[in-house]
Amino acid sequence: MMTAVVASECLEARGVHFPRGSRIILNDITIRLRSGEIVALLGANGAGKSTLFRIMLGFLKPERGEVRLNDRPLSEFSRRTLAQRIAYVPQAHVAPFPYKVHDVVLLGRLAETGIFRAPQAADRRVVGEVLERLAITHLAARPYTEISGGERQLTLIARALAQGAGILVMDEPMTGLDYGYQVRLLQHLVDLAGSGRTILMSTHNPEHAVQAATRIAVLRDGSIVADGPPAQIITPSLIRALYGVAVSTSTNAEGRIMLLPTIVHAQDSIRLASKAAIFPRRPE
Repeated sequence: MMTAVVASECLEARGVHFPRGSRIILNDITIRLRSGEIVALLGANGAGKSTLFRIMLGFLKPERGEVRLNDRPLSEFSRRTLAQRIAYVPQAHVAPFPYKVHDVVLLGRLAETGIFRAPQAADRRVVGEVLERLAITHLAARPYTEISGGERQLTLIARALAQGAGILVMDEPMTGLDYGYQVRLLQHLVDLAGSGRTILMSTHNPEHAVQAATRIAVLRDGSIVADGPPAQIITPSLIRALYGVAVSTSTNAEGRIMLLPTIVHAQDSIRLASKAAIFPRRPE
């Protein structure tokens, strides 16, 4: 069943250092993920988020430091075992063949079945459940190469859920999704964390982090410069430092932070200029 998860999982990067040529991409990164958490990783383009994810998945090896799963080095696990424990949603993916959406999602079951056993009824039932969970059952028979970018992203998320892993690593999962799908996906992530799964996701939208995350980690200049609850991390000064824009913050009735970018419209500029001309500022 979709609600079943593996035992409590902990994924941790310890002192990870990764250069590329003369540039330091990651510098002494330490981050620990625990069961039931949604950790949102914020950072500007080129901050090293995708590189950190590939290291935590075992796809890249750091120059120094290590990644541990339940306090064991990642190198001690086979790739199939890791696939049963950690599912990955990449930032973008183009299939070389026009597989049907149902079959792409079914590939997620290979971690459980292996490549030598044909899919069973139980596997197809899991696929049906995740397609329904993400409201894309109507895409099941469509070729993956002929659906929209947002629909492909949802298909990749469905494939990851079909693995049944306890940890989900998601590289900008909202890319290409319309507003409705974004809201529904955030709710799915909250529900998954409530059932004990651990979620690490990167995002360029701080509002998504505030709405869903239990923790926010901020990656800047190759280092984790902040890590904590959203209410402590998200401030106007942080947003300005990361993205170079001004925002104001408020708290809603549920105690969640709300962000409002400061955008000056042309008519506002004209009105303010006219007001300044009519009521000039008195000299100090």
